Amino acid sequence: MSKVSFLGAGSWGTALAIMLANNGHEVVLWSAVQSEVDMLTEHREHIHRLPGVKLPESIVVTNDLKLACSDNDLIVFSVASPYVRATAKAAAEYIKKGQKIVNVAKGIEEDTLYTLRDIICEEIPDADVSVLSGPSHAEEVSIGMPTTVVVGAAEKETADKIQEIFMNDVFRVYTSPDIIGIELGGSIKNVIALAAGICDGLGFGDNTKAALITRGITEISRLGIAMGGKLETFCGLSGIGDLIVTCTSNHSRNHNAGYLIGQGKTMKEAMDEVNQVVEGVFSAKAAYDLAKKYNVSMPIVEQINRVLFENVPATEAIKNLFNREKCSEYSGLEWS
Repeated sequence: MSKVSFLGAGSWGTALAIMLANNGHEVVLWSAVQSEVDMLTEHREHIHRLPGVKLPESIVVTNDLKLACSDNDLIVFSVASPYVRATAKAAAEYIKKGQKIVNVAKGIEEDTLYTLRDIICEEIPDADVSVLSGPSHAEEVSIGMPTTVVVGAAEKETADKIQEIFMNDVFRVYTSPDIIGIELGGSIKNVIALAAGICDGLGFGDNTKAALITRGITEISRLGIAMGGKLETFCGLSGIGDLIVTCTSNHSRNHNAGYLIGQGKTMKEAMDEVNQVVEGVFSAKAAYDLAKKYNVSMPIVEQINRVLFENVPATEAIKNLFNREKCSEYSGLEWS
């Protein structure tokens, strides 16, 4: 049995905390939001995010950050991406040297262009920070639906330890050394999912969705490889796997926000209606800035930025994508 603390009690943190408690581990679930702590303590259920799914009585729910960060085998960062830096900064003084941390949120910081692991490493430089990602909706994990993810770590020993803690009969964990590839796949797929939702909101069909997913993973792979990621990662769980589930599922807050935008709502109206952190909105500018920094073509990401931040109508963005200069599908292939 391991002692594991979760920093962040949203749907994903709560679902994983329930799973690890059921795996037999000692679990602490922390939230900075007092009303969330009160709800989880009183009802033993996240009634807003995971209605009907009960927390095991063994889970300790707290708003005491020192308690949550002390004497752990593993700390899971499960706060939404906009709150990762503030949480890491606040937790740093309580975290021991060499502490194993795994981040399960997905995003890129707009101002610095840092991945979430970069942020945690900057704020807690003596920690051993890994990432976990893949096609994994909290709503399904919380009720035991079969799910598969990948953990990326600098050291194989760390990856193996996290794999051992998380795995069970319905939650399979693979390991990988490609941390940057896993993070970029998990982050930028949210931007593509916004585009997929927009297309659904406009009433387009399966052809459009398939094209968007396929060209979306091409854009993600271009950037990821330029930044040191591996093609195999983008063909795997945290790449095409996570992209498919986020572009097609009604559980996806990014897809749902995009759908509302496609129906004519503004970005703010869509985010307010979804009433959850829409990670793709926060990652869109950063992804586009990274594309420019690494001189990588990402036309879908570019057009999503124009829709979100320049008030370009979604129908015009679609036309812009289809009316670009003619080209080959893959520039590296030569005619015989």
